[in-house]
Order: sequence, then structure tokens, then C-alpha cells
Amino acid sequence: MRSILFLQLLLALNLPAWSSPSEDSPTVVSNDRGLVSQIGSQMSVVKDKASDHAAGMVEQAMGLLGVPYRRGGNSENTGFDCSGFVRHLYEKSVGQILPRRAVDQARATEVIERDELKPGDLVFFNTMRRAFSHVGIYVGDGKFIHAPRAGKAVNIDDMRSAYWQKRFNGARRVPMNSDNANP
Repeated sequence: MRSILFLQLLLALNLPAWSSPSEDSPTVVSNDRGLVSQIGSQMSVVKDKASDHAAGMVEQAMGLLGVPYRRGGNSENTGFDCSGFVRHLYEKSVGQILPRRAVDQARATEVIERDELKPGDLVFFNTMRRAFSHVGIYVGDGKFIHAPRAGKAVNIDDMRSAYWQKRFNGARRVPMNSDNANP
């Protein structure tokens, strides 16, 4: 089961983004023809980069691809907004309860540099003309999973696209043995 979920992750990391946060953001196009031959090597890269907790979280996140966006949502049955999605995953996968709002999640976590990102870390964006108004979970290879906006569903996007690069606010790591992440 775990290897199937890792395979799904690898495929998702190499496929184009299925939806974009707005009509003016670019769609990522993948021209990889040797995807099948790359799976073995990329699987080991993902496993090397991800701790057991992060790997489990990323696997659970992949299982939520396609769940619709819902403002204020925090359930896979009814939908998620961005911070509800992140909070749900951390609680379900590692038992860590994060604050409800993206800005509060940013405050409750440790600042890291973009080049220090590992799967399971949080990435923040300014999508509403205010800092830390959007959050997602980094999955590796410059990509993150998130609940983008109304009318869309949980998907994977590339942080290197012009849309997300322009809006990037910072990266954070959730302290796993600290009480400062409680709501």
C-alpha cells in the first residue's frame, strides 16, 4: 500500500498541475517521456528526503487530491480551505494540532530557508494582498500540495511557476516535540 502511494506521489510530481489558482497563472507542462524509467530513482530520492512522519503525511495528502475547496472547510467529507487542509493533515498523520488560520500557522512554526525545504514543511504565499494568506505542504521537487481556491480542488502545484514565485512568503517547519504549535 505504501509503495502504491509513493508511486502516486511520483506520478503527481511529474504530471502537469491540474488546476491553477487563477486564470492568469500559467499551467505547468511536462515533456518527460521517460517517466517510467525515472520512477525507481525518484522513489529513492523521495524516501531519502522524507522522514517517516513526512512520508506518511505526504501519502495521506496524496489521498486527498481532488477534494473540493470549501471556505472554512476542514474535512475530507465536506472540503478544505488551505489552512484547514494543512491542519487536518498534521493532526491525522502526526497528531500535531496546528492553529486554524494560515497566518497563525506561520507564527507557530520555525522559519527555514527555501533551500532547506523537506517534504512535510509548510510553504506560505501572499495571495490576498497580505502576508501568509495561503499555505500548502511541500512534497519535494519544488512542488507543494494545497487547497487552492473556490471552484478548485486539492492539487499539486509547482512553486517555481511565475505565479507562485511572485507570491512566495516563506517556508516553515513544524516543531514535532513542542507545545508552541497548539491552537
